[in-house]
Amino acid sequence: MADYGDAGQVVKPSGRVISNLVYIIMEFVQGGLLFDVCQNMGAMGEDAGRFFLLQMIDSLDYMHQRRVAHRDLKLENILVDDNLNLKIADFGFACYKSIDSLKSYRGTMTYMAPEIKEGKTYKGTQVDLFSMGVILFIMVQGIFPFKEARKEEFFYNLLLTGQIDTYFSKVNGAGLSQEFKSLILGLFEYDGEKRPSLDDIRNHPFLNKPGFDYEATRQQLLSQLRAKQAPAATQADMPM
Repeated sequence: MADYGDAGQVVKPSGRVISNLVYIIMEFVQGGLLFDVCQNMGAMGEDAGRFFLLQMIDSLDYMHQRRVAHRDLKLENILVDDNLNLKIADFGFACYKSIDSLKSYRGTMTYMAPEIKEGKTYKGTQVDLFSMGVILFIMVQGIFPFKEARKEEFFYNLLLTGQIDTYFSKVNGAGLSQEFKSLILGLFEYDGEKRPSLDDIRNHPFLNKPGFDYEATRQQLLSQLRAKQAPAATQADMPM
């Protein structure tokens, strides 16, 4: 077993000294990925969207106030603990301090804002909001809102050309509330300057639905998730 000497130094059993080490201690998150939750649950509905969106807003607010933009927000980069608390992970594409005039091509195609795809100068905060909109849509509807946010892509083009009713019909969104549609259309704005701010989202009617109970929604989602996971666990325990 290695001995630990001075800060940043390890003494191996052989006597070799390794200096200038940096240790990263990370939180262990029990529940897996938000991607796995969405795969198990499918379309979770608007209350689930409110529950998770409130957490994402708090996380983005914390980052953006400290001048950090993630630039690769997606279901696979969000961890979930065993109480459905979200933990944003994988900051490999993140940038710090200079986040208002970016040019590098970063992100994942299906979550990426159009200004990145088109090689424009962009604000890191605004592209994070766009990706958050994609995540919100998937949680509520159980499908991606479009393949890519490009003018040539069929579904995103419907939004760009104002064919809003046709768009929501095509994505099985006839039953979605006007409040949800209003917010999601704002987050999917082609012009990043027109997307709502985090404060705008907090004050949006979608998040301020009368009667919405945050903790009751948590318990309902936990019960549904356990029910979905139970058959798979039972099958895994069966003898071969």
